[in-house]
Amino acid sequence: GASNNMTIRTILLIISFFTITKVQITNASNNSNNVNSNSLVRKQSKTPNFTTMSKFDFLDDLHSKYPHQPVFLQAVEEMALAIDPLFRDPENGDFYKRAFLYMTEPERMISFHVPWMDDAGKLQINRGWRVEFSSALGPYKGGLRFHPTVDDGILKFLGFEQIFKNALTGLPMGGGKGGSDFNPKGKSDSEIRRFCESFMTQLCRYIGASTDVPAGDIGVGGREIGYMYGQYKRLSNKHGEGVLTGKSMLFGGIHLRPEATGYGAVYMAKHAIEDKLKKSLDGARCAVSGSGNVAQYATKMLMELGGKVVTISDSDGVLVFDDGMTSDDFDKFIEAKQVKRTRLSSLDGSVSGKYVPDQSPWT
Repeated sequence: GASNNMTIRTILLIISFFTITKVQITNASNNSNNVNSNSLVRKQSKTPNFTTMSKFDFLDDLHSKYPHQPVFLQAVEEMALAIDPLFRDPENGDFYKRAFLYMTEPERMISFHVPWMDDAGKLQINRGWRVEFSSALGPYKGGLRFHPTVDDGILKFLGFEQIFKNALTGLPMGGGKGGSDFNPKGKSDSEIRRFCESFMTQLCRYIGASTDVPAGDIGVGGREIGYMYGQYKRLSNKHGEGVLTGKSMLFGGIHLRPEATGYGAVYMAKHAIEDKLKKSLDGARCAVSGSGNVAQYATKMLMELGGKVVTISDSDGVLVFDDGMTSDDFDKFIEAKQVKRTRLSSLDGSVSGKYVPDQSPWT
């Protein structure tokens, strides 16, 4: 009922703001080696086996139910560790445990097949999911990821963390995540369009402006959002509904939406460096990991602020710019990713940087 939703809303906000405060204090006092929650797949070899060990007895049942979802269990365990003082509160500790456990189970998990035709006329089948995790604060909100590593466990991990990220904005948004094990790499525009249309044919019955509002993620950019929105419009006979975010400005998108995440990451880094390290980004050597939407605009803003971008990367390798990326390099990088949609290896020899296969900015 309404009272239960208000209770969960209150707990979400308490947990979320407690978590970010603790993270700020922790990061200010020591250089902890935290796992990046936005990584494509967490590196299990460098983390404890959360399927067999837990600090919290009240999570034992969750571990026994989902031993096949180690990444999801890791996300739950890390969040629990971050807010451990709440659980040890002598007056309300048990209540916080129950509230947290309530939030570890999605309200709804939807799975479906996605049949599509390749350019050779052969029928292909992929799996699709939408994890509608929590609507306590508002409609489910979270991206769609198209990548061969996607499965229900990965999406539960992403959807669980999305609850708290959205709560921290102060906006009335719940948490969710979705996607498919479809691999866009090497596919033609026509194949990607046919897949997106088939995916939306399945997904459309579960989403809506006041129910669930997906967005883009890895493998899902403005092109894919456009294909899916077009199919949704054809099926629903409605135009202008905010059923997807990340749309082109030509049909309902908003100004600076593509740049927001990359710019935001740099602004946060700038404030942290100036406030904590008493240094400046101007002249700093900056390693950027990735070459998608976030990396592209993070690179742009770093260069505008005087930073020297020394790396960009994709899953095949890394481009290293010993003297920093030039404006000409950046233009060729953007053309390769946004227009030609090619791999970074295609830029080797045409930019000032050197391409190193099978490596990352950190290796």
